[in-house]
Amino acid sequence: MLGRMLVLAVALAAGQVSAQDYFGDARPDAPELAARGSLQVGVRTLAVENKDQFDILRYSAEQQDPRYSRKLTLEVWYPAKLAAGQKEHTVYTDVLGSGPNDPKRPNTPFQFNGRAARDAAPVGERYPLVIVSHGYPGSRLQMSYLTENLASKGYVVVAIDHLESTRADKAAFPSTLLNRRFDDLFVLNTVAAWAKPGSGNFLSGVVDADKTALVGYSMGGYGALNTVGAGISTSAVAFFPGGKLAVNQQGNPQYEAQRDPRIKAVVAFAPWGGAHKVWDDAGLAGVRTPLLFITGDQDDVAGYQDGVKQLFEKTIHADRYLLTYVGGRHNSAPNPPSPAHWSNPDDFQSYSEPVWDSRRINNINQHYVTAFLGIHLKAAPLQDYLNDNWKGFPARAQLGLEWRHLKEL
Repeated sequence: MLGRMLVLAVALAAGQVSAQDYFGDARPDAPELAARGSLQVGVRTLAVENKDQFDILRYSAEQQDPRYSRKLTLEVWYPAKLAAGQKEHTVYTDVLGSGPNDPKRPNTPFQFNGRAARDAAPVGERYPLVIVSHGYPGSRLQMSYLTENLASKGYVVVAIDHLESTRADKAAFPSTLLNRRFDDLFVLNTVAAWAKPGSGNFLSGVVDADKTALVGYSMGGYGALNTVGAGISTSAVAFFPGGKLAVNQQGNPQYEAQRDPRIKAVVAFAPWGGAHKVWDDAGLAGVRTPLLFITGDQDDVAGYQDGVKQLFEKTIHADRYLLTYVGGRHNSAPNPPSPAHWSNPDDFQSYSEPVWDSRRINNINQHYVTAFLGIHLKAAPLQDYLNDNWKGFPARAQLGLEWRHLKEL
């Protein structure tokens, strides 16, 4: 009891100390490219609806083609021009828990600060698009340290709340397995339509959707790989209700025809699927999009030796990189735990790392993602930052990291 009270006291103290704390700000030992960019950042929340989609959760022998609309909430960060008196500050509201109706981890709202101006006016040229996909369960807000950072460097960043896959509405796993690719492509097509002159959307003339990257964490990484050509295996389809996952299967002509050339790069944080034999070698060989894998070598969710490392080694037709946090587990992508997470060990561990400081991970991620996307979406001369000489790191600050690069065959 005393220990519990001490934990709560620390959490309350942390909340008071961090009243104006912003995730993603650079620590003194942050690598060079982690620094925030020169552009001011705006943020908006939008709702979209993908109508007439197959509803796998209502599939049965009696009802083989149930349909529904997939309603998705999007958080959009973008370069902005602030009005007089407007500040780069917002408060995000997310929820704790692992899904609805769990008495041990109830869905409790919590808030944290963001360094972005709510509903600010967009500014500037047409910027490349970055689509961000969370884990299962997760939320569109769990990587705000990265989304805000990228927007300040000249990207429009759109993070998805995947229906039936967030902490607020988590449902059975088949929905996540089936729908990640479709959600990613729907959002890409939707933003591309918004970007056209005369669309009436605030992003009209602001986005260059022909230069798009996918950033996915865990099941978001699975979905990103599936979207760019990693067709799932025949054996994986066999475990899915009614064989309905065949729409994402390697060798399916309909699947192969939906490879989207606008997607120029993928960042996959701890992508799920490799250790669970979702893909065979032929399926992974279908990827031809440059890849950056980021994970921990102690990942006990996605796996490392039999998981992420295998995905890295077997996506043989893609130029790819692997950043490994030695001693790191699965949480290589999220924000640090907010003070609210301290009241429940499971909520805390769903964001934290047992060995690594989350803020340090965040800075290192910002550094490498900035270099990788800069090269592939902006043709920026940043290749030296992706060599194995740790360019941009302060002396001795690369301790605990491993870096590998494999070229496409």
